[in-house]
Amino acid sequence: MAAAISGRAHAWAVRACSGSNVRRCRGRQEAPWGGGGEAAAALDDCSRIRLAFPCQINKMFGTVVVGVGIAGLARIRDLMNPMPSSPSEHLKLLGFVSRRSFGNIDEAEQISLEDALRSKEIHAAFISTENRSHEETIRMFLEAGKHVLVEYPMALSAEAAHELWETAEQKGKVLHVEHIELLTEEYKQLKKEVAGKDLVKGTLHFTGSVLDETKAGFPAFSGIARLTWLIDLFGDLTITSASREEQKDKNYSRMTVHFQTANKKPLTWIEERGPGMRREKKINFCFTSGCLENFPQAPRPAVGLFMQDQNLFAKKLLGQVSKEELAAEKWRILRCLDLAGMIQQQCEQPEKICS
Repeated sequence: MAAAISGRAHAWAVRACSGSNVRRCRGRQEAPWGGGGEAAAALDDCSRIRLAFPCQINKMFGTVVVGVGIAGLARIRDLMNPMPSSPSEHLKLLGFVSRRSFGNIDEAEQISLEDALRSKEIHAAFISTENRSHEETIRMFLEAGKHVLVEYPMALSAEAAHELWETAEQKGKVLHVEHIELLTEEYKQLKKEVAGKDLVKGTLHFTGSVLDETKAGFPAFSGIARLTWLIDLFGDLTITSASREEQKDKNYSRMTVHFQTANKKPLTWIEERGPGMRREKKINFCFTSGCLENFPQAPRPAVGLFMQDQNLFAKKLLGQVSKEELAAEKWRILRCLDLAGMIQQQCEQPEKICS
């Protein structure tokens, strides 16, 4: 029976068997210390790692970026410059797709959508197009047998989102929805501050410039990052009312949604947009221990948001995310889209519209 493995032996096994400098475990002489029971245990651990991810250890995933706006350009940059010793080193950019003609961006080659869908070398698509085209583009790549990373929201209707997720599961493909708002240092510090406190009431108020709703979707969908914050911080929510004020001649819109938590505590989400309005989030969360009206101080991020998200997607492709984590993420994403659809339905009822 092999000796119990130490922390340093396990760490060596992970590096040797699943790190960026992938190599075969050729025997005890590879261990950075002498032979004996610890080296044997490390090799046993290495074998277990290989059994857990038998097809993924040496795998490279060819990728394509679809859409080259701000997010798409960031995706191209991060795919071409992956973090050393990170899961992203298993991703290789093979091209990008755009309606506009670029030729090349740095060393990335522009290819047609048809070639991206048809190529056997491309295993995954990064979709960074406008919101209204997410659904169709996801569907095309899933049907072509590709994994998909898509910017939020994945679709502009809850029904479409559920259908796409079912398609991904039927085809055995990863469907990853980017939610970088959960990866910001600002949010991480806020979540720590809120953890373990008993909510009395709360408000999250977002302001921003005008969006073209024909491209971005109804505010409950285009602003789903704020709804995701509330669900992630306070658990499942029930809508008690939703309304929207519009002044179309001034391009002004204000959506107000009232929720209840599972403990019947009130939460309010306000999404307000108009010309010249500064992009800003304001909070007022009151707990039995006091109120939180300002965001906690947050350090500068060591890793960019898109790179963090890219690493998570790569971990999913490599089979390194637990079923429990995947199930929780799926529930959160689809629940937020379900709520967004209900909010839109309530706001679009004639009696709910104020002009």
